[in-house]
Amino acid sequence: MTPFGEKVRTLRDERKITLKQMAADLELSPAYLSSLEHGHRGRPSEALTVQICEYFNLIWDDFEEMHRLARLSHPKVTVDTSGLSPAHTELANTLAEKVQDISEQDAIALLARLRGDLF
Repeated sequence: MTPFGEKVRTLRDERKITLKQMAADLELSPAYLSSLEHGHRGRPSEALTVQICEYFNLIWDDFEEMHRLARLSHPKVTVDTSGLSPAHTELANTLAEKVQDISEQDAIALLARLRGDLF
């Protein structure tokens, strides 16, 4: 599941909206919406992100947060390390190989460190 998909599912659950109902309201197929929530699709388009924000009547900070989550929700990431050090390339490749072995708790800690929350 992607950060964006998780948030959409949470918003649906909080408002007691079924996936089928939301898909119909947005004129999407339930399969597509399910795939988006589960991270089997690429990140949502800007237009779809806006449409979903409007569907949930999100404003200001929540609207910006949804856009941030959409940008961070591509399930198949490509990292270009050309021009960087060998250590950068090794880091990117090691992370790609090992990401499925990292616990949720360790992933959260790594994210905090990379965001600068712990510096």
